[in-house]
Amino acid sequence: MKIANLLIQTKPNRIPLPCPSSSHFHHSRRQGKGSSSRVSMALSLAQSTLFSNPSSLFLRRTTLAFCLHFSSAALPSPNKKWRQPVAASLLELGGLRIAREEIVKDDPTNNVPDSIFSKLGMQLHRRDQHPLGILKNAIYDYFDTNYPNKFDKFDNLCPIVSVKANFDDVLVPADHVSRSYNDTYYVDSQTVLRCHTSAHQAELLREGHTHFLCTGDVYRRDSIDSTHYPVFHQMEGVRVFTPADWEGSGTDATSYAAEDLKKCLEGLARHLFGGVEMRWIDTYFPFTNPSFELEIYFQEKWLEVLGCGVMEQEILKRSSRTDNVAWAFGLGLERLAMVLFDIPDIRLFWTTDERFTSQFSKGQLGIKFKPFSKYPPCYKDMSFWISDAFTENNLCEVVRGIAGDLVEEVKLIDNFTNKKGMTSQCYRIAYRSMERSLTDEEINDLQWKVREQVEAQLSVVLR
Repeated sequence: MKIANLLIQTKPNRIPLPCPSSSHFHHSRRQGKGSSSRVSMALSLAQSTLFSNPSSLFLRRTTLAFCLHFSSAALPSPNKKWRQPVAASLLELGGLRIAREEIVKDDPTNNVPDSIFSKLGMQLHRRDQHPLGILKNAIYDYFDTNYPNKFDKFDNLCPIVSVKANFDDVLVPADHVSRSYNDTYYVDSQTVLRCHTSAHQAELLREGHTHFLCTGDVYRRDSIDSTHYPVFHQMEGVRVFTPADWEGSGTDATSYAAEDLKKCLEGLARHLFGGVEMRWIDTYFPFTNPSFELEIYFQEKWLEVLGCGVMEQEILKRSSRTDNVAWAFGLGLERLAMVLFDIPDIRLFWTTDERFTSQFSKGQLGIKFKPFSKYPPCYKDMSFWISDAFTENNLCEVVRGIAGDLVEEVKLIDNFTNKKGMTSQCYRIAYRSMERSLTDEEINDLQWKVREQVEAQLSVVLR
């Protein structure tokens, strides 16, 4: 029996803990970069129905404890992908053995590379001495102190979810750019690697949870630089109110929830950053109304901390909570941890170098990262003629699939169109290891492979 069919019969294995971060909001709000408009030209109408993509509510070799809720269609792969070998081809997921081929498989809608498969189960947010684990626990401490025994905590939910859970259940429009193949990792046409922890919101509400924090690894195809990585971590918080909560307050349900939300999150910001100046920015998200962003004045500049809002009634209605009102927030753990710990490069969160890992201790939120030896970068330029199907995210996926974390940045440095209407672009690739000096031979070998695969995979003509 196919593993997907086994899993669909199984309830998700979630481990609620005893009650003692770039968020889904920003992903949903954005209208897409230039590359997103190009990808829409590249996808056929049939594909664009499959690839209506995600947004998030706010934000290897190890044993996992998660299960999948999806049906698997046996369909062939759009293009042959280069695959870096991975050490583990089987994952133990909630007592079931799942083969690599169930995640990285021949399916016309599958775009999950081995480099992403290898991150499944790493769960950096569950490591108490890791900056992300330290930050998660500090947020837990705030809620435990101010809302004793109120909030259920989930940090081990399955990152493989249905398209419905990832998008439809949180009201992401069918034509939203975040649903595209260019932005999201699809296992098959009905299954994705979650783009945000909001993918679990509807199910948790249906199961009766009214106060909860949900933390996990999320996956998005993205650019390559010091603040972007295809796997990062989010925490979402939800609180549901009944009429008994706001009746007698002298205000309507929505205003009551919004006021409570702001009070809660201002307290969280002070808990993490101290007595900072704050401001609220009105914004738009498809799943909250009204919607806000919280900014703090930190280290002489305004820093966006999180997105939030009063949950759209349609989400509550679908969860049989028509008489309730709720708020929700989402934050990116890496975004906040980079500021709180002075971590300059998002790749550092994934390093096993003891010069990094030994600097952090459980419960020590105030520790500042001390950079170790800075190895010099090596730059390589690559120019090519592009077609309408080309997107920068696809280029970054090729480069990352070959160079892994040795690539520091991929940056467009030149773009021009000739008299015949042909467009040429030049990208500068920065290679740098966080742990050692790279040799010229290594760099040249990587660049040769990158050029070879860019031409083969992206239908460009090298110059």
